[in-house]
Amino acid sequence: MSRPKFIYLNDEMVPWEDAKVHVSTGAFKFGAAVFEGIRGYWNAEQEQMYLFRLDDHMRRLTHSQVFMRFDEVKDTADIGDKTLQLIRANELRENIHIVTTTFVDGIGGPSTSGPIGVSITTGPWAGTARIENGCSAQVSSWQRSADTALPMRIKCNANYQNGRLAAVQAEADGYDTAILLNSRGKVAEGPSMCFFMIRDGKAVTPTTSSDILESITRQTMIDILPEMCGVPVVERDIDRSELLMAEEAFFCGTAWEVTPVTSIDRVALGSGAVGPVVSNLQKAYFNLTNGRTNTHADWLTAVY
Repeated sequence: MSRPKFIYLNDEMVPWEDAKVHVSTGAFKFGAAVFEGIRGYWNAEQEQMYLFRLDDHMRRLTHSQVFMRFDEVKDTADIGDKTLQLIRANELRENIHIVTTTFVDGIGGPSTSGPIGVSITTGPWAGTARIENGCSAQVSSWQRSADTALPMRIKCNANYQNGRLAAVQAEADGYDTAILLNSRGKVAEGPSMCFFMIRDGKAVTPTTSSDILESITRQTMIDILPEMCGVPVVERDIDRSELLMAEEAFFCGTAWEVTPVTSIDRVALGSGAVGPVVSNLQKAYFNLTNGRTNTHADWLTAVY
């Protein structure tokens, strides 16, 4: 993957190799940082890049900062503007992934809450074969952190170590990724993405009270499945045993987009191939994100 020319760090666009944060900061030592992953999609016919749901990502970044009790809540409208400026400065004209982060840039103990720094990174992001062929998942022995311990509904950097343990174990055991259960033994989500299954003609997904991220991509699925695919959505608890009764399943997220799950615990779902509902959903999602439809055009922010 090629490196971009610039990274935005603390009010400056700096060369990629000069973007440095001290190892003594709260962000480095204690994971005291929150972030948003955002996708940019390049439409070659229109010679335009579209950022998907930028305003919603910035809104959630504000909520995450407030929740973490940072000394200063950085202006996310300004962060959004700086993101556009950075993409233009890096002259990116391909599909990209963006990470906007606000972090404790001060030195001290775990409760240190400032000063607050801002970083924005951009870079090319190619799709993976799993988008087309699907992935295998293991129900993890690692439990999703509870809302009363380390709330998953915000995008705090430290939260991702919980999912990392599950992902590393799944890969060591020969799977592509993992599905985590919550403290009640119900399905939560993947290590860094939300989960849906198709059963009896409906798309079923855990509720936001299931110790999951309040995911923007998940909400997109809830909106477009009935609108663009004619598939109703049900938000409810999912038992572990019910996973193996699914006709189809998929993960969704900014990085994972719409990735089919073709087997769980080495049991094939349906035919064991990508099913018709997920295939149709992928087409609808990519038409939407690439600006090939007027549906939800307000979710797109043009860069150039």
